[in-house]
Amino acid sequence: MTSSHTDCHFCLQSLRGRKYALRGENAYCVPCYDSLYANPCEGCKQPIECSSKDLAYKGRHWHEGCFRCAKCSRSLVEKPFAAKDEVLLCTECYSDDYSSKCFHCQKTIMPGSRKMEFKGSSWHESCFVCQSCQQPLGTKPLITKDNENYCVPCFEKQFAHHCYACKKVITSGGVTYDDQPWHKECFVCAVCKTQLSSQRFISQDEYPYCVDCFSKYYAKKCAACKKPITAVGGAKYISFEERQWHGECFNCARCLASLVDQEFLTQQDDILCHKCGSA
Repeated sequence: MTSSHTDCHFCLQSLRGRKYALRGENAYCVPCYDSLYANPCEGCKQPIECSSKDLAYKGRHWHEGCFRCAKCSRSLVEKPFAAKDEVLLCTECYSDDYSSKCFHCQKTIMPGSRKMEFKGSSWHESCFVCQSCQQPLGTKPLITKDNENYCVPCFEKQFAHHCYACKKVITSGGVTYDDQPWHKECFVCAVCKTQLSSQRFISQDEYPYCVDCFSKYYAKKCAACKKPITAVGGAKYISFEERQWHGECFNCARCLASLVDQEFLTQQDDILCHKCGSA
């Protein structure tokens, strides 16, 4: 610029007919101004003369022609860019090197776009949907199966077991009996409703019974001791002509010798060993 200023404030040479630069109220010839106040360019390391455009970012300066992506060298003037370890990159290069990839579509999640994170992976917001109904999951409760995410209603509809007794979903735990799932609290004796998940039980007509109720209502009575034969734990019992005996009760009526796996005879309601029966 030219003006009525007469001398350079630094070198004191006349400014008449010459370009100069102002700093505060003082005028400087261009060489003095550049040597005193020009910022060094981060790109070429040369001073950015007062006749050149000075582009600044976080206290650093570039010539307009040096303000480029450090990877692909495309100009960043008036374009979005990102910084990584003080290196400037265009958004494309930054995305290729540093942005997350969507777990679903495997495409880059561009800087500035919203992403969802779950179990260490990232999704585009539009990709983070229920595998079944395709509705956005956002921050809703979800369940993962085979690397696919489901909203709770869809998962329960497709995969969850339903209790054989109450027909409601079994969300955790449960008991399997006769190839059917049950809630632990629903797996009870069909008569007294005692929970059976941690005790012995006996089945009858597809229903479970505690030992006491089964013995009371269903077990056959030993012809000798008249007590129920429950066969719990694999106990051995003997059946003959519609009568049953505990294994330990199947004895000769006279000598009390065990008749288990032995030949025996009958005399009215008694059973006898071969010796007693032949006497």
